[in-house]
Amino acid sequence: MTGREINFDGLVGPTHNYSGLSFGNVASTRNVKSIANPREAALQGLAKMKALHDLGFAQGVFAPHERPDVASLRSLGFSGSDSEVIARASREAPHILAACTSASAMWTANAATVSPSADTADSRVHFTPANLNNKFHRSIEHPVTGRLLEAMFPERERFTIHEALPAQMHFGDEGAANHTRFCGDYGTRGVEFFVYGASAFDGRLPRPQRFPARQTLEASQAVIRRHGLSESAVVLAQQHPDTIDAGVFHNDVIAVGNGNVLFYHEQAFLESDRVLAELEEKLARLNVVFAPVCVPADAVSVADAVGSYLFNSQLLTRENGRMTLVVPEECRRNARVWTYLESLPAQGGAIDEIKVFDLTQSMQNGGGPACLRLRVALTQDEIAAVNPAVMMSERLYGDLVDWVTRHYRDRLAPEDLADSELLNECRTALDELTRLMNLGNPYPFQR
Repeated sequence: MTGREINFDGLVGPTHNYSGLSFGNVASTRNVKSIANPREAALQGLAKMKALHDLGFAQGVFAPHERPDVASLRSLGFSGSDSEVIARASREAPHILAACTSASAMWTANAATVSPSADTADSRVHFTPANLNNKFHRSIEHPVTGRLLEAMFPERERFTIHEALPAQMHFGDEGAANHTRFCGDYGTRGVEFFVYGASAFDGRLPRPQRFPARQTLEASQAVIRRHGLSESAVVLAQQHPDTIDAGVFHNDVIAVGNGNVLFYHEQAFLESDRVLAELEEKLARLNVVFAPVCVPADAVSVADAVGSYLFNSQLLTRENGRMTLVVPEECRRNARVWTYLESLPAQGGAIDEIKVFDLTQSMQNGGGPACLRLRVALTQDEIAAVNPAVMMSERLYGDLVDWVTRHYRDRLAPEDLADSELLNECRTALDELTRLMNLGNPYPFQR
């Protein structure tokens, strides 16, 4: 193979908590005000990273953000020392403090949209950090996300790190959670699949009525232009509005793709037949045989898919060309979903192995295996140019487990967000982490 896909998983931050900030994300709102365990959350995520690394998959680590975000609180009129800012926000606007303390950057599927060099006009890997404009607590992430990407992919002649799209409703961009790529070899040209919820300008297109359509058509089109993608290498599809209203806030809650396979629910897209035909046609031009796997609604309902996060799974290609589906423990707890998954290897397709991971802490906040990772397809030369200190290894795993154990709390309740010592704990931890992972000084308190 001339290329390889690396999964960069988000390391859960020290302020992991359940504030129910994500309207439209059923799990997030259902578990609001529950008591979180940041240490357990981070260790669960690290265990998945290490297990996949041990199975031979390329695995990297994406660092968490500084929280609470005091700069955002100051921009909203809270003044004084850092501890005074936090105390005042806690008294006057606890919902804003909760937003500025969210550890949501752990879900790096929303960090950026990535186009491999084989697809782009200038033969560089392009990253566009997502503006995440639909939710305030996520809209403040992209400046640090961009700096972390620059530290992880430092060679500018190989990697282009764009700024986020304008932070405006017309260009709401949710990153790789609404993007995937189909190909033969990861290092050769592929077809990039952009899924949007609605158009900001075209009122003729249907839109959901209950929950927001976070990704706009216009944002996807802007990323396509930025990355220099040709029309022959792109397919656009609209999410079914009814599935958004059922809690499918991103496409990666109802579909996942890898290689030549699209694993999806039959109610995932509007105009499914057209979308599938276009994917098949454009992949055929690259001598790739498209292999869609449709999960019928009479086997797994949309409600079952949302409750179990069946499609918020990782679809990974093993060295023998076969595929492994990585799912959360919740899939095993749902009888209908587990019955379907047990039958999947026998269907004769590329997916012949199921791996189950306990990600309870992340799942209770609405993020499964696919939410936690950003996929980056690279050539061998590009892999050699990645910051080696962010790549999973025996040593890094041990160092990070020790780091988490020393710095993270094992209990975080909503009232604990008012504790200014939490900020000091986070800064002390991140200062050490940046040296451990050779990240420079990406955080506001370091600049």
